[in-house]
Amino acid sequence: MPKYRSLKDHVYDYIAQKIQDGTLLPNDKINEAEICKQLEISRTPTREALFQLTSDNLLDYLPRRGFTVKVFDAKEKNDYSRIIGTLDALAAVLAVDYLDAHDLAALDALVDRMDRDIDTMNFKGYHANQYEFHALYIRKSDNPVLIDMIASLKNSFVRQSYSSEDKQKLTAVLREVNAEHRNIVELLRLKDKPKLECALRHHWRIIDTEML
Repeated sequence: MPKYRSLKDHVYDYIAQKIQDGTLLPNDKINEAEICKQLEISRTPTREALFQLTSDNLLDYLPRRGFTVKVFDAKEKNDYSRIIGTLDALAAVLAVDYLDAHDLAALDALVDRMDRDIDTMNFKGYHANQYEFHALYIRKSDNPVLIDMIASLKNSFVRQSYSSEDKQKLTAVLREVNAEHRNIVELLRLKDKPKLECALRHHWRIIDTEML
């Protein structure tokens, strides 16, 4: 049975997506009235969603100031990335025994799409494709608890942040990261679990432009 989505869930997803795709940036103030107007929804489910987003670490709340998009300091970024890297690596290792030729071909295709996204500087496309790349093998890990944990952490932390003015540097970083994606597929294909785990832990390191 499909999971019922309440009005609060609808507002939650709407705001979370804007944070993830970079429409809402760190420290941006959430305009509750505008959200109610855009979604044609009352203030109650909107407030419920905002407090849930705060609980889930996407927003900060200060009395009289309202809700703002959470800012992560350097230590928080490092802490999150290390945890996500460890769990993502575990999911990949578990998925090795369940991935079939169709799955591996889909991963190859996503890497190719990301190369094209980089060539055309389609950063939103790149973000969506890299998210699906990791989600594909995570789904195949056959561990619902792990899948939910990773989704929760990524929802809180992983955001599109392609704000560098140096486009040449940005594309160079993305090419390096996508080469890592291609290597991850090869290790999945070879079923080399020790090297796969190391590769994914390294992949989730914090780098200067925060591209994953």
